[in-house]
Amino acid sequence: MTQSPGAPRPYVTVVPHTVEHRWEQFYRYGPYAVLTLATLVSSVAAGLLMTRAEMYTAGALVASAYGLQLWWGRARLRTTPGAPAGAAYYGARTVLAFALTWLNPFFAIYAALGYFDVEPLLPRRVVRIGLLATAVTLAGSQSGGLPPASLMNWVAFGALYVLNVSLALFFWHVGMREEEKARIQVETIAELERTNLRLEEALAQNAALHAQLLVQAREAGVDDERRRLAAEIHDTLAQGLTGIIAQLQVVTSVTDRDPETARVHLERAAALARHSLGEARRSVRDLGPVALEHDELAGALEKTVAGWAEQHRVRADFTVTGTVEPVHDEIAATLLRIAGEALANAGRHSGATRVGVTLSFMDDELTLDVRDDGRGFDPAAAAPAGRTGGFGLGGMRARAERIAGAVEVESEPGGGTAVSARVPLVRHP
Repeated sequence: MTQSPGAPRPYVTVVPHTVEHRWEQFYRYGPYAVLTLATLVSSVAAGLLMTRAEMYTAGALVASAYGLQLWWGRARLRTTPGAPAGAAYYGARTVLAFALTWLNPFFAIYAALGYFDVEPLLPRRVVRIGLLATAVTLAGSQSGGLPPASLMNWVAFGALYVLNVSLALFFWHVGMREEEKARIQVETIAELERTNLRLEEALAQNAALHAQLLVQAREAGVDDERRRLAAEIHDTLAQGLTGIIAQLQVVTSVTDRDPETARVHLERAAALARHSLGEARRSVRDLGPVALEHDELAGALEKTVAGWAEQHRVRADFTVTGTVEPVHDEIAATLLRIAGEALANAGRHSGATRVGVTLSFMDDELTLDVRDDGRGFDPAAAAPAGRTGGFGLGGMRARAERIAGAVEVESEPGGGTAVSARVPLVRHP
């Protein structure tokens, strides 16, 4: 019968044939099959080996064996390994197999079941006893039947019994070792899974801590910006206003008798006012890294360096090494601030003719280097930030330390200055 292409296909259930599944099938149906095989083979040879009375006795024992197996088929599902019910079943079956083998040696086929299910049926301390008892029946059958009829049969029985016992114990020990290896492997896998779970939890906690640190760094950066702006207002706007007031006071005192001098001072006051206005606008812009609104860190740094070079008319080169990656906003803002302060220091103090700025992307680190060929200074003698009211080297170090970075300064009088900032490479989420 063919099936049309559009017709639904019947569902097929596939049962995985694992080792445990096969053993379960054997424990459930194997004894019936083995007992039936042993009965058939013994029936063929019954006329040569058994009397009529022995045949009737064997028939009754076979019926008892089937009845025992039917009882165990129902009891097995609610019996744990090594329980008394399992030991009773094993013992009764062993006795029946011994009696049947005594009547007909071919019933040893049924007795051989004792080698296969001894471990799940008997407690571990009596497994050897079960193997020794089963070996008696098998050796008796292999030596010509029970009881041995002659001295030669007894010698053969002894040798075969030793062989059966040795093989049974050897394979039992091998099975025990394999079971122990499997148990250790399962425990190892379970421990690895628990370790992976703990590692995932630790990584999640680290990510949360990292986010918290960035928030704290951002809050600390706000406070730092307030202090910086206060210092800049003091250093630029306040000084400019003071200068304007001084110039206007001179204008007031000389307007009547020296108009030319008054005009010169008025021009100076206007120039100071324009300069102070420019400083105010610059300070407002610096409240946030406006350059990062439209560019990544590398592009913002390049524009900052180019703008500084145009303003100070000094050659400034910008270089990027490594693979450029988008970095976290806090990291980018910190490096941009450090670069701006280093360039500002170079423009105000160094008298440099050439400046080089390098941004290096490494596996887990970002490095910013700002070098100039100016007059240099002694870093050990540099005034701390609090003493001058400015941002200074101490402020740059504080910025880097807030994001687990560091700033190093190398300089000497007449030897130029190199500022190097190293921070973690935290990629943009």
